[in-house]
Amino acid sequence: MEENRSGYPSRDTKDVFAALAQKRVYIETYGCSYNFGDTANLVEVLKHYGSTRVASPDDADAVIVNTCTVVGSTERRMLRRLFALQEKPLFVTGCMPLVQREAILSVCSPLIIPPDAIRKAYLRVRTVAPGGIGIVQIAQGCLGRCTYCITRRARGPLASFPKHEIREKIRSFIGAGAYEIQLTAQDVSAYGRDTGTDLPTLLSSLSDLKGNYRIRIGMMNPATVLPVLDDLVDVYASDRIFRFVHLPVQSGSDCILERMGRGYTVKEFLEIVSAFRRRYPGISIATDFIVGFPGETEDDFSRSLALVGRTKPAKVNVTRYSHRPFTGPFAENDFPDSVKKDRSRLLNAYAEEQYSAVNRPLLGTTVSCVVTEKLRPGSVMARTATYQGVVIGTDLPIGAAAEVILKKDRKYFFMGDLVG
Repeated sequence: MEENRSGYPSRDTKDVFAALAQKRVYIETYGCSYNFGDTANLVEVLKHYGSTRVASPDDADAVIVNTCTVVGSTERRMLRRLFALQEKPLFVTGCMPLVQREAILSVCSPLIIPPDAIRKAYLRVRTVAPGGIGIVQIAQGCLGRCTYCITRRARGPLASFPKHEIREKIRSFIGAGAYEIQLTAQDVSAYGRDTGTDLPTLLSSLSDLKGNYRIRIGMMNPATVLPVLDDLVDVYASDRIFRFVHLPVQSGSDCILERMGRGYTVKEFLEIVSAFRRRYPGISIATDFIVGFPGETEDDFSRSLALVGRTKPAKVNVTRYSHRPFTGPFAENDFPDSVKKDRSRLLNAYAEEQYSAVNRPLLGTTVSCVVTEKLRPGSVMARTATYQGVVIGTDLPIGAAAEVILKKDRKYFFMGDLVG
């Protein structure tokens, strides 16, 4: 029997989709934008099978949970949800069944939908749903050797998707009314390293697509940015690309970065940030930190705080380290939760001080932005060219350009009023 990348039989997968035909299906999705891209693809596949998505498990004939297991608290949440939802016919996809099938079977007895099977089925459908944001997966897996990461075991080695396939999906989203095109992968900047091309080449090839849209480039590992840095900075000159870089540094200490297996130094991270800011002074930089990594001293942690103060990111995502199955031999040296909680609070609070310092001078200014998302009746989210979020209390269509006065700072976004 033919097997897909996950190791589950392809014939069984076809049976799974058939089991969902003509059903009312409720779907819960957790984790990264890649998972949400899988769910969007799955919804289109299920439409092909005559299924209907519903908003509540109470109204459903079947339930699908698209899982994440990136940290221990998320794993525990997944298992609680699976246990709670098992009264309905239950289907599970995402990263968790690829690496923790036994944990899932300890709380429920679902049918598994391997993520690779969703991709394979979607390539026979290729439709997209209307909306302001379109998620486009450009690769699966990564080149990393991070000692803490279970996702690389779940998703496997880098497999970049064909350029023509990516272009076709972007074109479909533009035709369906999307303005914001989110390129996503486990490591976007690794794109093409397995096929003899690279991310800047892909981005350059997308610039001739017609329509009203802008591309948001997803998370990039500094280690895979470095080999293409100059070309990547150049390609950001396109008006089709948001001036936004998500560059997880994870620690401000070279010692901890080495223990993490990240493959770069703090100095190299700063070189990347400086290269983008020299060319585009107003560019938004987002980053991630892990606190409480085994062996992280007070000095190591203070270096992370100092790095936030030095780079003043537009967004900092803070995660408390938790040992994951199949990862580095650090469990015996783990910190108490109280230490990790304290460091997480300190880093988050310090990051928010930086947001306020950066945002304060912008209050009262007028910015140009484009509507990307309808939040609720009478309220929309718009984005500036640097991906700064602006909530406008007016119904406007997706893709509408607007001049807005920034009235209130909400740290992670602004509240704004239309000019005139």
